This record gives sequence, structure tokens and C-alpha cells, in this order.
Amino acid sequence: MRVPLILLAIAACLGLSAREARAQRLPTTALPDHYDLAFDVDLARATFTGTETIHVRVAAPTRRIVLHALELKFETAAIAVAGQRQDASVSFDAAAETATLTVARELLPGPADIHIAFSAPLNAALRGFYLSRANGRNYAVTQFESTDARRAFPCFDEPAFKATFSIALTIDRRDTAISNGRLLSDTPGPGPNRHTLRFAESPKMSTYLVAMAVGDFECLEGASDGIPIRVCATPDKKALGHIALDAAERILAFYDRYYSIKYPFGKLDLVAVPDFAAGAMENTASIFYREIDLLASSSSASVAEVQRVWDVLAHEMAHQWFGDLVTMAWWDDLWLNEGFATWMEKQPLAAMKPEWEMDVDAARDADRAKALDALAATRPIHAPVTSPAAIEASFDVIAYEKGGSVMRMIEGYLGREAFRRGVNAYLEAHRYGNATSADFWTAVARASGQPVDRIMPSFVNEPGVPLVDVSLACDAGRAQLTLGQQRFTASTSSSASGTVWQIPLAIKTSTTADAPFQLFDAPSQTLSLAQAGVQRTGDGCPAWAFVNKNAIGYFRTAYTPVLLRAMAPDVESHLTPSERLSLVDDEWALVRAGRHTAADFLSLAAGYRGERSSGVLVQIDEPLRFIGEHLTSDATRERYQRFVRSLLRPLYDELGIAAAATDTDDRRALRAAVIDTLGNVGRDPDVARDAARAIEAARSGGAALDPTAADAVVTVAASRGDAHLFDALSDAAAHASSPGEHYRYLYSLAAFEDPALIQRGLDGVLAPDLRAQDASLYLARFFRNPIARAPAWTFVKQHWDALVPKVMVFGGDRRIVEALGAFCDTGARDDVRAFFTAHPLPATSRVLAQTLERIDACIALRTSQTPVVTTWLAGR
Repeated sequence: MRVPLILLAIAACLGLSAREARAQRLPTTALPDHYDLAFDVDLARATFTGTETIHVRVAAPTRRIVLHALELKFETAAIAVAGQRQDASVSFDAAAETATLTVARELLPGPADIHIAFSAPLNAALRGFYLSRANGRNYAVTQFESTDARRAFPCFDEPAFKATFSIALTIDRRDTAISNGRLLSDTPGPGPNRHTLRFAESPKMSTYLVAMAVGDFECLEGASDGIPIRVCATPDKKALGHIALDAAERILAFYDRYYSIKYPFGKLDLVAVPDFAAGAMENTASIFYREIDLLASSSSASVAEVQRVWDVLAHEMAHQWFGDLVTMAWWDDLWLNEGFATWMEKQPLAAMKPEWEMDVDAARDADRAKALDALAATRPIHAPVTSPAAIEASFDVIAYEKGGSVMRMIEGYLGREAFRRGVNAYLEAHRYGNATSADFWTAVARASGQPVDRIMPSFVNEPGVPLVDVSLACDAGRAQLTLGQQRFTASTSSSASGTVWQIPLAIKTSTTADAPFQLFDAPSQTLSLAQAGVQRTGDGCPAWAFVNKNAIGYFRTAYTPVLLRAMAPDVESHLTPSERLSLVDDEWALVRAGRHTAADFLSLAAGYRGERSSGVLVQIDEPLRFIGEHLTSDATRERYQRFVRSLLRPLYDELGIAAAATDTDDRRALRAAVIDTLGNVGRDPDVARDAARAIEAARSGGAALDPTAADAVVTVAASRGDAHLFDALSDAAAHASSPGEHYRYLYSLAAFEDPALIQRGLDGVLAPDLRAQDASLYLARFFRNPIARAPAWTFVKQHWDALVPKVMVFGGDRRIVEALGAFCDTGARDDVRAFFTAHPLPATSRVLAQTLERIDACIALRTSQTPVVTTWLAGR
């Protein structure tokens, strides 16, 4: 039976976006076991046709089987049982993104085969089976997470419907193809200019992990532990894959030692895609990446670029176990995939690249999550999701950074080996299947013998971040520690919850550093240091106590002013970099929440003038930048900039703007952090002059910019730059030899402060050569620039209809709405609210609420703290 209908056309007639529709969970009348899929891909016409046989088990007598399908034209459909084939009629539910196949005679319980022929265009939306372009030619690529496999073939498109897949692709003879299985055969035809590639049957997996890529990809080849590894890219970028290949080989060997199950999928392909909406996607045995996340020049990549490649590789490869081998049962447990991978990505890097200070990176992840989790519009890690739009919106800081931070806290509480035993017990119990949050914490609790099943629910099922109040008293030589806990909220007007978290604490003092973890599970508690596990050394009381050893706990701390003053002289000598980061970030959060003053923060920040950790300096940059922009006035701004220069200028004088051959990775990263903050926040004229001279020298054939400091150098120079520099940086972006160079120069165009150049930069958003994957990231940069912020918002409003096709790509709308949180005035707030009331984005409703909440908090802070900063500066 021919069914010449295109599913989404119905949705358009109804005025209903499929992404906004309810998600209809499929009935379990039929359960898939295996898919035989054959695609014929016509890159020249940007179309594909397909045939499939889905081998299913019918659970109960029925005449109807419901599948997911979206934007597919059904040519024929039939269901066969025991060789008896019945043509099926097809009806569509556009809102639920489903197709229902109905036959005349009842299907009895047992095996059945669903046969469908279908066709569709390769879409331009960077989801499903879509079209990518590079070097004047077409490519076909898939991106199915979370609910877009249904755009490529009719299927049971939910994570719990796992099955095996056999895939064949008929393509142009000049091209190759990559899929989940290893290549079994490559045969000519049909026709003189075509060939057909057949791939081995995949392991049992969810539909969102199916992968296909078609084009003239070329690959570097390697191996690890007997597993062949390839890094593939377009021919012009193949040579940029060596860093990734080396990293992947070493990471796979590390994971094979960590997990009790060695890499289970036989081969591993890592594919750089010219147009890719996500950063990367963990398709089983065939991981797809944005080019910037996989490719880097071995001779000129910055430390940040190399670390980014390692980070993303380690994250996606961790998913091969956590996500692919064992998959969450439904998207409400997305954090089991993303939170674990965010934690796990740091383990091989910490072991093999200690100079990258992964503990500091982990603490920065936690602080990003805490900043969001303090808002009234946050959500729990585990939260119901019912629509494709809600599922997509759950790919956020809570799932990734908060999920990873909770994993890190539990590992710190249990110890590395006990946690590892729990992880492996979980994987062993659920391999090739699906699992829930409760399955995970139950496995870890049993393996460790510790109450993980009591601790994790309070962090996973409840929204918000705890605040631990800390005071220390000394009576007759005996120290008493008083702790209290409550939900931390971003403003004093927010209401705190009655949640009591089960909080692992590890306490260190001015005289001890090795106390074990204790469980703080009461609203308040007073205990001696001995009761807290702190061993007494010598007579008397310690000067201070720090309750988040190694910044492992997912909570904020509020120390009394007496404790903070006692701690300040010892910050550099007694606290680790991650602890120093946690302390200063907590203090800034208390200022933002109206609990402490900006003067308290600035006094603490002044003690960081000797800071040598680049990660800590980067974290301090944000509050310093905020104070300079929002809490100073025309009368005090120059004095504030002199204060920032007094903090960092000695370090800049030591490091300079050019790298030395003997510099370590962290020294290079430290230089970049100093240049950025000193040049952009401190507005140091010498740094700006040095940056401009360095760029001019590099352009004239002199010494090349140090790649690690280049982003900061270019941004500082651009902020004072003219049209000549704008043209030079634009040209450098267009002719860059690597993705890292391209984005360095492209994003620098948002740093200019000349109004005419800001407008030129904004006009570039609509240029046809700016890829849709990059539009929202590029545009968001303008909102970070105080001078460009208002013009950028005007541009967005004026060009909204033209921007929508670009910025709606995979979370791009969310990035734009988030970027608007940089405003700090009632007029802009009201305008943002009014605009998105008139132009609603249902998938970003929570993000919009968070943005408006941030603007309100900024307005309140500016009102209360600008006089405080004025007084503090006057006293220096």
C-alpha cells in the first residue's frame, strides 16, 4: 500500500510544532528485537530512501502497532507473521510524532516482521539524517539524541526499546560511509556510479545511538588494547586528528583498567563533522564531533585546545559504558549518562595530565551548577519530562555539572576503590539493558556498605544547593564546631525549603588536614573537633576550620567573619587550589545573595594577589568583571581598575606577553588568565599596547602569538581596535588553518567597542558563510561585551525572523536567552519579558525565568552594593 503522506505537514496545518507537543510513550504491544535497515543516499539531490524490516515480539493480540515517525514519506507498509504478509494502512498523529500501522487480521502473540519503505529529504536542521556542507560538496550525517531517530526511519524511539541494528548504505562510488558496526562488505552497484556498504550487526542499543555518516571522509588509524581506533575528518582536515588519536588510545587503555568490563564494541570511530549542532555525540562505537572538539594542530594548538580535545574524548568515551552499554530507562534519568560522563572525563586526564589541575576544573563545574541551583527556577536532577522540547531542555548544567559534582562527592566520601566497585557492580547488573537512579545508588550502597542510598536521593530528587553555616568556638582550650544547613537561595526574597540533606563533610583546620568524611544529616549540630574526626595536635584551639576538604562537597559554605579573617593569611599556604576556588566562589555567592557585602569579597580577593593557579584566577575573573561593570560608577571606575591592576600587574611583569620554550602548560594558561583579566577588567594600557604590538608583529611575519595566550591577546587588542584590525581578524577567521584558530578570530569580532564595528560584527550573524551551528555561540558573545549588549539586543529583535532558522539549532535559542541575563536594568528586563511573551520559545521557558531572575538579582545588588564598593575603594 502506498501512503504518500509527509508527517510534519499535518503539524503545520494544525499550527503545532512537533517539538512542543506531548510525548506519547509508545504502547508495549510490540517490542523490537532487531532492525534491518537499508538506505540509498543521494547527496547531489540531498535526499534518501530507505527500507526496513523490524523484527518484533507481539505481546498481546492486536491489529495495531504504533511507531515513531517524523518528516518521513511512507511508500509501503506491511506486517508479516509466519510468512503471511498483510498490507498495513497508516495513520499519523502529528502531535505525538507517531505512525500507527493497522492490519485487517489480528496479530497473535509471538514474533512478527514490520516492513516499511520510506523516503525523505536530508534536512537542514542538523537533527535526524541531515545535510552538511564543506569544501563545496555535500555530506550526510545523523544526530538522533534525543528524539530524532524517528526523522530517519520509523522506529520505537525510546531509550528502553533496545534492539540490534544491521545497516547498509548505497552511496556514490567516490564516497565512503561510517556506522556503528565494522564494515563487512563493499560491493559495486546498483548502477555504474554507486556502491553498497554493509556493516556488522550492532550491539543491543537504543535508537538514539544509531549513527551514519556519508561523504569523502578520510581517517587516521590506531589501536588500543586490540581495539582499532580511527579519527576521521574531511580530507583537508585529516592531519589535524593526531592529538585526538593519541589521546583516544591512552583514554581507552585507562578505561579498560577502570571498568571491570573492557571496551565491548569491537571498534571505535571518532568522526569530525563540518556541521554538528551538539559538541559531540556518543553513538555506539562511532562518536561524532564538532570539528573544534576533535581536531587541533599538533604544532600550534593552545593548551586549552588540547585539553578540550582530551576532555570531550574522555566524556564521550565514558558514555560507551555509561549511556550505551547501560542506558537510562527514560530521559528523566539523563543525568545517569551526562553526570557520570562529566565526572569520569576528569579521571584519565588527572592521571595522565596532572599539570591540568582537574580538581580545579571539577570545582569550577560544581560552582557553575551551584550558581544555577540557587535560583528559584532551578529543577531537581531527576525531574519528569514528557515532551521532546522538555527532554531537550533537560540537557543543562543540572544534568551535567551538578550530576558530575554529586558523583565526585560520593566518590570522595566512599574512597576511589569503593566507588569503583559500586560503578562496576551497576554495569555488570545492567549491561546491554536500562537502569534508573535507584538502580545506581542501590548498587553503590551494596558494594560500599555505606548509606549512599540515603545520601544521593536528597541531592538527586530535591532541587537546590545546601548552605552550611560554620562557626568555631574555643572554651578552656577545647574547640567546638557549630554547623547549620539550609537551602541556599540567590536572593534574600527567595524562600528556603525544609529539605535536610545528607551531606558528606571532611574538615581540615589550621593545624590538621586529614580528617575523614562525616555525614552531616541534621538541621544544626554542635560537636567537638574530635567528634568531627579531627585529630588534635598540640595544645589550644585551631585558628580556623574549613569544612569542604578538596572542595569535594556539593554545598556552599558561610564562615563567620572571625573565621574568614583567621583563614585569610593561610589561604595560599594551607588551602589547595580547588579549596581556594571554592572559598572565593562561595564568598561571591553570599554577596550575590545579599548575605555578605562586596567589601567582604574584595578584602578576600585582595589576598589572592599571589595566586598561581590559572583555574582559580579564571574563576575570580567573573566577580571582578561584574563589580567593575555593575558596582562602580564613573567616579570610582578608574580607582577600581587600579585595584585590579595592583592584584595582577606583578604577575604580568613576571610572565610577559610572550611564552618561553621552558614554560609549563599551567604557566602558559596562567599568562592567558592574567592578560585577560588585567587587559579587560583592569584596562591596563600597557597590556593593551603589548597585545596590539604582538598581533601586528605576528601579521608582519614576526614571532607568532603563543597559542595559549592568543585568545586573550586578540580579545584585549580587539576591545581597543579599529576597522583595520577588524578586517584583519575577520580575514584570519576566514583563512584559519585549524578550527581553533577560526573560532579565536571569529569570536574576537564581538569584543570591539566601536559602534560601527559592533554593527559590522552583528551583521555577520546573518552572513551565509556563518554556519548555523555557530550562530548562537557567536551572537551570545556580543552580550558579554557591555558596549555591544544593547546594540545586540536591538539586532536580535529587528532580525528575529531571519535569526530563528539559525539560532533554533540544538539549544541555540537557550544560549541566546541565557546571554540576556547579562542585562542589569529594569527597562531591559521588561523588554526581554515582553519580547518572549510575543515570540514564545516553549523549550526555553525555564531558562527565560532564570534569566529574568538573574537580571532582578543584579538590579538589587547594584542598588545595595555600589555604595559599599565606593566606600571600600575610598579606604584603600
